[in-house]
Amino acid sequence: GWAALSLSLLVAASAAAQACSWFWLRSDPPALRPAVPVALLAALHLLQLGFFFRCLHALKVGWKVCWAKAEEEDEQRHMAFLSHDISMLRLFETFLENTPQLTLLLYIILRTNKAELSQGLGISTAFLCVSWSLLDYHQSLRSFLQDKYELSLGSSIIYFLWNLFLICPRILVVALFALLWPYGVALHFPLVWLAMFLWVSLQGTDFMESSGPEQLYRAMVAVILYFSWFNVAQGRTLYRSIIYHGFILVDSTLLALAWLWGRAPSEEHSYLLPVVSAALPCYLLGLGLRVTYYKWLHPNMQAQQEGGYDEVDASRGSDGLERRSFLEPDLVNRRMQWLAQTHFPLSQPAQQHFLNGAAAV
Repeated sequence: GWAALSLSLLVAASAAAQACSWFWLRSDPPALRPAVPVALLAALHLLQLGFFFRCLHALKVGWKVCWAKAEEEDEQRHMAFLSHDISMLRLFETFLENTPQLTLLLYIILRTNKAELSQGLGISTAFLCVSWSLLDYHQSLRSFLQDKYELSLGSSIIYFLWNLFLICPRILVVALFALLWPYGVALHFPLVWLAMFLWVSLQGTDFMESSGPEQLYRAMVAVILYFSWFNVAQGRTLYRSIIYHGFILVDSTLLALAWLWGRAPSEEHSYLLPVVSAALPCYLLGLGLRVTYYKWLHPNMQAQQEGGYDEVDASRGSDGLERRSFLEPDLVNRRMQWLAQTHFPLSQPAQQHFLNGAAAV
């Protein structure tokens, strides 16, 4: 039964990510699509090889960039286009596939009260990979900015840690709740997922090209929000963050209290009491690190304090950050442009274009 559930999670996550990749390819400008027949691309995605093909194609384009002349910017922009899509798909894959499987593996270990060394290493690595995917996604979006204040090593470490400290307690309490009420999780997840889906829908996302794929995107984001914060709308995020983290904190606390109330006073799980006791301080520490990051370590803060910006080939937005202006609309990655605007809000002129994070290369 556990094997069937694990495979079901894998198939569902892979199918959603492959569908998303296919919709993106169909909406990309013809000049940026792989020189491969459409039928072959469709077959690769049906065989769940679309993401793998994207990675191989990115390696091919990247090899050309390595040997291209400095003035050949089209290939560099193409490479940036591919790298941003891969980063986004990797984030989807992490939260749709790895995070549910990590929760299931933790549940199995607690249920059997047995853990191999390889399982412990796998769980630790999985937690690190989830936080790393969020950091990689954030850095990928920042490459759309043309300011010179990129994430420093210290800022990256704090960003990584606060995501890790927020995600670990969430996964732990879900696994503990499933330990006593496995069918309760089968009810809890759809209810919370539905609430997150409605919340995302009310914020009016505009990520995909049509309404059908947009619903798929919202459904995938709702899964991410079950475990971690993910911004989907433009404007200030302070109040939305407070609402989200308040909801998750209350929900996680109720799950932990349900486990404490229903658990049997046995010695086999006595070690979990100090672990659960540390979950709330861990979550609060994650929130504190997040506040610290946005208050003092965010590149925007450094830019505002020093008042310095690059002025070459750039236009300044209302938030003080500068974006490069290009005139090739066919090369614009509208998806990542929209996501960059949600994370780094600005009021941009109508003629200004984002160019797939070309500043990153």
